[in-house]
Amino acid sequence: MSIKVGMVSLGCAKNQVDGEVLMASLEAAGFEAVDDAALADIAIVNTCGFIESAKRESIEEILELARLKQEGRIKKLVVTGCLGERYQAEFAAELPEVDAVLGIGANGEIAEHLKKMMDGEAVAVFPDKEKMPLCGARRLSTPSWSAYLKIAEGCDNRCSYCAIPMIRGRYRSRTMESIEEEARGLIADGAKELILIAQDTSRYGIDLYGEYSLAKLMARLCTLDGLKWLRVLYCYPDAINDELLDVMANEEKIVKYIDLPLQHASGKILRAMNRRGDRASLTALLQKIRDKVPGVTLRTTLITGFPGETEADFTELAEFVKEIRFDRLGCFAYSQEEGTPAALLPEQLDEDVKERRAEILMDAQSRIMEEQNSARVGKVIEVLTEGFDRYAECWFGRSAADAPDIDGKVFFTAAGRRPGLGSFVRVEIEDFMDCDLVGSMVE
Repeated sequence: MSIKVGMVSLGCAKNQVDGEVLMASLEAAGFEAVDDAALADIAIVNTCGFIESAKRESIEEILELARLKQEGRIKKLVVTGCLGERYQAEFAAELPEVDAVLGIGANGEIAEHLKKMMDGEAVAVFPDKEKMPLCGARRLSTPSWSAYLKIAEGCDNRCSYCAIPMIRGRYRSRTMESIEEEARGLIADGAKELILIAQDTSRYGIDLYGEYSLAKLMARLCTLDGLKWLRVLYCYPDAINDELLDVMANEEKIVKYIDLPLQHASGKILRAMNRRGDRASLTALLQKIRDKVPGVTLRTTLITGFPGETEADFTELAEFVKEIRFDRLGCFAYSQEEGTPAALLPEQLDEDVKERRAEILMDAQSRIMEEQNSARVGKVIEVLTEGFDRYAECWFGRSAADAPDIDGKVFFTAAGRRPGLGSFVRVEIEDFMDCDLVGSMVE
């Protein structure tokens, strides 16, 4: 009788891809993969350890599955991913319910470690981070028509607030050949949208080819038959060059959408974050992007309450948000992460100040998005159909301006027709609700 394995994967899309590779390798080793970890013999929590809220979510999930283990509903509990890598020594002492803790460098041998665990061995394995496979067969957890494509691992940027370099190691690009091969396989399996991800996608290739190579990679992927949309997330502003913008503007398959996590606009705060630029340089970059890629959707994420952020610094950031009028924006209160340089800085701000400032920015952004969505009423846009909402009695999907899970949706009626899941339809926008658009399908 085969051993059933289920996974709960938390955090970012990069971690999700790692989980998909892990599950495929376990299937290849003879384990039976199940979609619900609560119904498995072995439950794996693929954890996130980036910021405090993500760590809490990971711990809560581990404790919930530990309760099911105590009740006899699952047999073994395994921790993988960033939290296990980051807190290697703490797990045995603080979470004895966990039967195995695997660092990311053990991902390539996970089947062997789980077999040892099932034989009664205590497993806590933390090989070199760079032993983690950069790619592999995957058991997709996304719908067949859309898939993430991880192009690199690790990060060299060393932002002072970020724990990723010490968790994931140095930046390591995949070869263009391996990425293209995986892309071909995903398209053959039905993917119409590929979403390029890495901790910093814009740095792609610098370690392998001696130059920023994202533009060349994207142009190469655009030659693949069957691909409709190519999207890129997590670009670092310093590496946005003319070659990349020209490819984005000229290649029909590349959606005019760029995700730039800018984090702040005050030059003083950016320097403290070990990032470059200031409000003037970022404003010039964003205007350049809009000039070279007409109709581009600009997305960013920001951090409020970084150590030493004064009211003047925050006011500069708020004015920047109102001036730029981002199409998509997320904002997070600064999380003081142990082991990072920023955690040791003086002038740490109170939690309520950090949260209040984040709320102010999100309130301002909601007003901007309301105005933008109001201007979309009456327009016809292309939508990737993703499902049917039984409660609202309408279909829903995403436009090219919306990345999965982080942006809005388009809800639409179809006048008795049944658009196929994964199909592209034209929708006339008639209304909006918060970040979501509402309309009807047209011929």
